[in-house]
Amino acid sequence: MGQKVNPIGFRTGVMIGWKSRWFASGKQYTGQLLEDREIRRMVFTDLEKASISNVDIERQPNQVHVIIDTARPGVIIGRKGATVNQLRTDLQNATGKRVKLDIAEIERPELDSFLVARSIADQLARRISHKRAMKQAVLRALKGGAQGCMIRCGGRLAGSEMARVETVREGRVPRHTLRAEIDYAKEEALTTFGRIGIK
Repeated sequence: MGQKVNPIGFRTGVMIGWKSRWFASGKQYTGQLLEDREIRRMVFTDLEKASISNVDIERQPNQVHVIIDTARPGVIIGRKGATVNQLRTDLQNATGKRVKLDIAEIERPELDSFLVARSIADQLARRISHKRAMKQAVLRALKGGAQGCMIRCGGRLAGSEMARVETVREGRVPRHTLRAEIDYAKEEALTTFGRIGIK
């Protein structure tokens, strides 16, 4: 079997920074790690329609600083900041600390791997052809300025009896070069035939 390594984990500390930036030891570390997972779960479930691709967490002694990368900041902020205030209150109740929220807009969503995978998953759930969805996403990424793009879908594609894997690739995708700036994401599409995985 092929030994596959996550491209983000492979480059963390070399090309890519950590998504949680704080230091702790012992029991405090495990508690804060679980807190980080809970914060991310709350943000992604409460704001499902907001096209969030990444949540960075920084910590000061009595404060948690949450940075949300999104393609649709208006959905997170809400009318007169109502949604963002509600989210801040929920996070403060969950963590028991003061929460500072920053919302960063993603200028080019066609270059963000998580948003591309999410859009393909939504299209597959709406019964659009997987080949068409994959090809269009690759073309959009290359038009947006990417040097290369590779999309792989696996599962019961087009409702076939047997699961299979299909790949669309254009341009350069150097997976073993540590200096290469590669963005990677996994997503699942829920179809009537079962789950389809998208990388």
